[in-house]
Amino acid sequence: MTRVEWGILSEITAKQFEGVLDVLCTTLTDECHRDGKYKTSASFETNVRQHVRELLIRHHMGVDLSPHPHIFPDIVLGKFGVEVKFTTNDTWRCIANSVFEGTRGADVEQIYIVFGKMGGKPEVRWGKYEKCVMHVRTSHVPRFEVEMLSRESLFDKMHVPYSVFSKLPIEGRMEHIRKYARGRLKKGDRLWWLEDIPEEGHSLPLQVRLYMGLEQPEKLRLRAEAALLCPQVVGPSRAKNKYSDAAMYRLTYRGVLCPQARDLFSAGSVALRSDSKRGGVYIIRALKDIEEEMKAAARTLENALFKEYWGISVAPEKRIREWLKRADASAKGWTPSRVLFR
Repeated sequence: MTRVEWGILSEITAKQFEGVLDVLCTTLTDECHRDGKYKTSASFETNVRQHVRELLIRHHMGVDLSPHPHIFPDIVLGKFGVEVKFTTNDTWRCIANSVFEGTRGADVEQIYIVFGKMGGKPEVRWGKYEKCVMHVRTSHVPRFEVEMLSRESLFDKMHVPYSVFSKLPIEGRMEHIRKYARGRLKKGDRLWWLEDIPEEGHSLPLQVRLYMGLEQPEKLRLRAEAALLCPQVVGPSRAKNKYSDAAMYRLTYRGVLCPQARDLFSAGSVALRSDSKRGGVYIIRALKDIEEEMKAAARTLENALFKEYWGISVAPEKRIREWLKRADASAKGWTPSRVLFR
């Protein structure tokens, strides 16, 4: 494509381009009714490209029919872009691209969605991208969810325009996404994705593992990490949900299922490990046994975890001191700072 062709495209106004999309969607919908539904997303996207190409011929504009498979949006047309969505279900809702938009076309300013709905009565519609994005879902990375009939966009909910959000660095985007996600959590829920760039930080194993089947060093490490992040485990025996966060951490962040979370801190199997003499407060003995592992966790765990579980950032060298302060506030009948980490 020559510079002249791109220059001609740049002269098309948004209103004119939207007129092209009107014709495109009417044509594709008519084809579905006349010739039958599209069977696959690939065939639908190919037809969208071909029709857009034909509609833009009079503007001396070409369309790349073999683009990079991961480019965003799917069709880049100078300052305009078209993201193609498709479903065989009777719904106008689907999962979209990563919130990071790492492969976004550099010159694209305005993005539209062309959505093919083949379920129920087949129809093709278009919408402005920033108006259709209405939620974030998580797989291995947070991804946008689009809804062609959405009344309130995600960016309205986050109180940041898409034009601003799309120019933010990854860290800035994730600050907005995490705030939005936390606002939707129910009591006791936790985010399992915390990093600004999950691919460069934590990742969950493919399979969930049972705690009982782990080697002893890993058991000690996980107990220490959970105890450090969740000082409320020192609370009285009748304290409601005092082990919930510890159990959620192991499952959502480490992919480890422990059916009986209390057994990791107050059962004889852990409290009597270093000293078989019975009696005393089992939680004290269980924590004394993992003090070194807790110190290691304080030095190495990601800061994002402390922001998630404690609500604040704490320097590694101050985390044990902060943990003791929090544990003292939770314990009844004993004072953790007087007996632990002496």
